[in-house]
Amino acid sequence: MTSSLRFLMCPPDHYDVDYVINPWMEGNIHKSSRDRAVEQWQKLHNIIQDHAIVDLVKPEMGIPDMVFTANAGLVLGKTVVLSRFFHKERQGEEPFFKQWFEDNGYTVHELPKDLPFEGAGDALLDREGRCLWAGYGFRSELDSHPYLAKWLDIEVVSLRLMDERFYHLDTCFCPLNNGYLLYYPPAFDAYSNRMIEMRVPKAKRIPISEPDAVTFACNAVNIEEIVILNKASDELKQRLTQADFRVIETPLTEFLKAGGASKCLTLRVTEPVRVELHASAAIESRTVRLEGHLLDSGLINQALDVIVEAGGSFQVLNFNLGEQRQSTSSADVKVTAPSHDVMETIMSQLIDLGALPPPQEMCDCQLEAVIQAGVSPDDFYVTTIYPTEVRVEGRWVKVEKQRMDAAIVIRTDGSRPECKLLRDLEGGDRVVVGIEGIRTIRKTESREQRNTQEFSFMGAGVSSERRVELVVEQIAWELRQIRDQGGKVVVTAGPVVIHTGGGEHLAHLVREGYVQALLGGNAIAVHDMEQSIMGTSLGVDMKRGVSVRGGHRHHLKVINAVRRCGSIAQAVEQGIVKNGIFYECVRHNIPFSLAGSIRDDGPLPDTQMDLIKAQEEYTRLIEGADMILMLSSMLHSIGVGNMTPAGVRMVCVDINPAVVTKLSDRGSVESVGVVTDVGLFLSLLIQQLDKLTSPYRVVEVV
Repeated sequence: MTSSLRFLMCPPDHYDVDYVINPWMEGNIHKSSRDRAVEQWQKLHNIIQDHAIVDLVKPEMGIPDMVFTANAGLVLGKTVVLSRFFHKERQGEEPFFKQWFEDNGYTVHELPKDLPFEGAGDALLDREGRCLWAGYGFRSELDSHPYLAKWLDIEVVSLRLMDERFYHLDTCFCPLNNGYLLYYPPAFDAYSNRMIEMRVPKAKRIPISEPDAVTFACNAVNIEEIVILNKASDELKQRLTQADFRVIETPLTEFLKAGGASKCLTLRVTEPVRVELHASAAIESRTVRLEGHLLDSGLINQALDVIVEAGGSFQVLNFNLGEQRQSTSSADVKVTAPSHDVMETIMSQLIDLGALPPPQEMCDCQLEAVIQAGVSPDDFYVTTIYPTEVRVEGRWVKVEKQRMDAAIVIRTDGSRPECKLLRDLEGGDRVVVGIEGIRTIRKTESREQRNTQEFSFMGAGVSSERRVELVVEQIAWELRQIRDQGGKVVVTAGPVVIHTGGGEHLAHLVREGYVQALLGGNAIAVHDMEQSIMGTSLGVDMKRGVSVRGGHRHHLKVINAVRRCGSIAQAVEQGIVKNGIFYECVRHNIPFSLAGSIRDDGPLPDTQMDLIKAQEEYTRLIEGADMILMLSSMLHSIGVGNMTPAGVRMVCVDINPAVVTKLSDRGSVESVGVVTDVGLFLSLLIQQLDKLTSPYRVVEVV
């Protein structure tokens, strides 16, 4: 019996693969058999005509993809939203489909010319008529979805496509009768999969495997209990049969070469309207402004990548390019997200890049009070290393004590906003929440500045011998500059410094005034003093490089001796420790902090085993630092990095490239990564410093 459903098809008289606009067309230009394509299309036409009414649109010369009528537009009742094709190769189809719809009594809506939307290829009605599933990511823009909701008066659920093989929603997603859904989950991002799972009960979801997906099993035509598709595995056919569907396979291999199958070749033009349901779309749009050396620094690319990778879309509304090399640029960018949660995620990341809303949309930051000490309100703003300001009573106010991973607290006593760790929050503290009224100050960096600092960026050749020497030369010059200007250098070091023979060099730096604070753990102090007292490190003779009999006990004997003295300082005063890093620290009144851990032997009496107190000591010693040297201590260095605001030069040295990358990649231009043996690095550093015989002086401009 023939259904009252109607489908629009287009004979493949002029079909061929004439160009490449999707991965399936690669290698298939002019390799499709016209005769076989006609035969396969005719079989599909006959099958559908046995169960529904088929209307035809006249094929046009020079428009080979017109055969894929699913992309003509999106129909609901007697209303159609005409497609706006992304690729110019298909834009010639638009006037012919528009004419057909108008001739057949449809009300035609047209999107703005620069807003891509590819019809029922990227918009599929739930077969119960409850909502419209709309895809975006490759061919259709998210910004088109509010138009669909408005013109069709229906709820739109936005789904982001992630796999370029499944460039249209109908290639990986097929709503079926009775609430069932045939789909390929890996084609979507995590947020979209959650949306699908929330709306379609598990018993109604039919996820398919990749072998079925690449034969376009989801690109199926559903007419009541019949599912017409190119090919399906036995497992999939069994699953559909269990759901009371009858599967009809009809080969469409010639059309697969162009990236389409049965659904692509048809457009359902009788879609009933559910009058009791009305438009809604969770989509949000906001406009932000970016300023700085947007092209030179890559900031505009970073911002646009953030938007897309988080599941949003963008439109650059205005871009003012700086006329001179030193001039800054500005851009106004419209950001669209499929939901409020996604928008919040995108905006928080854009704020970290220095983005701001337009002046007319700026408002004060939002505050919520702390109810339980040590617990922030939900949705609190998490700080970064970059200088941050919050808008209070119409004024931008700088946040004090800048650091990563903290909350911003504004007190009622008029004091400046400050960063506070969650554990330090007190009842009644007012915490900044949401994303309004917050901005970060990013250092504008011109091309010339970046070129002079080029050594600081990690590259494939960073660990070559000559490359390391060049980096060390620059670091030595900066160390001399900081020392002679009365600045502050903090060193974070691990026991590898001692094991690699770097202890004497670090001690030299302390003795010569290049170090103003030392941070580490129990181990570096133990092995430094083991070398001083016993001549070994981890029981290995440092001069001969061989294990000493009974050497594995040496570090415990050293710990015991220092504990007997009461402290490292007392061990130095009593002549137990006669040289080394900590000897020099004591003799030159250089403060140090040792943070303990669960694996520590002893520990030494100076080691702070209270983690919170150790963090507080680290924070106090880091304050005011101009440079931090991180020497082969990933654990302590990560902690230090989180406590350190932007603007502080950070030098990360480790033999393991992964460690250096993790420590130096803070999104900060001040980070330097050096992949090398830390002992060799310190040796080269001392050599370079010895060459700098003249103190650094600031040249006064008269």
